[in-house]
Amino acid sequence: MPAGDTPGREDDKVLHIVDDEEAIRDSLIWLAQSRRIEASGYDGVRPFLDMLDTSHAFSPEGDCLLLDMRMPDMSGALLFDTLASRGLTQRMPVIFLTGHGDVPMAVDCLKRGAFDFFEKPFNDNTLMDRVQEALQASLAAGDQAQVQARLASLSPREREVMDLILEGKMNKVIADIMGITMRTVEVHRANLFTKMGVRTAVELARLLK
Repeated sequence: MPAGDTPGREDDKVLHIVDDEEAIRDSLIWLAQSRRIEASGYDGVRPFLDMLDTSHAFSPEGDCLLLDMRMPDMSGALLFDTLASRGLTQRMPVIFLTGHGDVPMAVDCLKRGAFDFFEKPFNDNTLMDRVQEALQASLAAGDQAQVQARLASLSPREREVMDLILEGKMNKVIADIMGITMRTVEVHRANLFTKMGVRTAVELARLLK
């Protein structure tokens, strides 16, 4: 069973800790909470994957995974490959905790998209500083994913109007270019602003910069 805090989906940063050593999990949970970071501990890969398969959500403020390279049920490297195949390693950056013999494997994962790795024993404050950087990266990735989802919701006509708005074209000019009425342009404009969650062309441009 997972050790430490139960995994919540609150409006907070969440650090997931997968390590089969209870003392390490408890220490890392305490360090995270000292920095006001929600922390959940798991004594192996399977409990963590069970949580991931049932949660279907990320924390709005970012997620990070501290992952031990060696565990009895599945290696950290194999879990990393699983997360990468699901496209989750940007939204949940992975920091490996490794022993000396695991460093080449950790370096290989780093080349394939892991956020960082720390060799045991590690400096607690340096590790937590890096965790906070990973959480910021997760937050940025989540924001970008939201923008892409909003863009995907636009119709082809709304996308065309949006592109012309971003070029600085006025409604009348857009209507002439597209061969539609100004009223139709206004409807498309209102709809795309609603879908993108903006009120002005300036806000739209800032969102997509």
